[in-house]
Amino acid sequence: MVCNVGGVDRMGRFIIGVVLLIIGFLAPLTTGWQIAIFVVAAIALITALVRYCPANAILGINTCRREERASRGT
Repeated sequence: MVCNVGGVDRMGRFIIGVVLLIIGFLAPLTTGWQIAIFVVAAIALITALVRYCPANAILGINTCRREERASRGT
């Protein structure tokens, strides 16, 4: 997979994922809302960890710097 999530985008996804997890666990929400929040948190954290986002690929967005792409072998 080609890196298309880098730098600030990656950190933002990580922070959003952690905040959503905290909200999902601590806020008094219905089960439906909790599941929705956990799914969005998981997507944010996974895309931050693997540095690839299918939505970015479809939209042609690439926030990875050239050096980051080279270090991932692509």
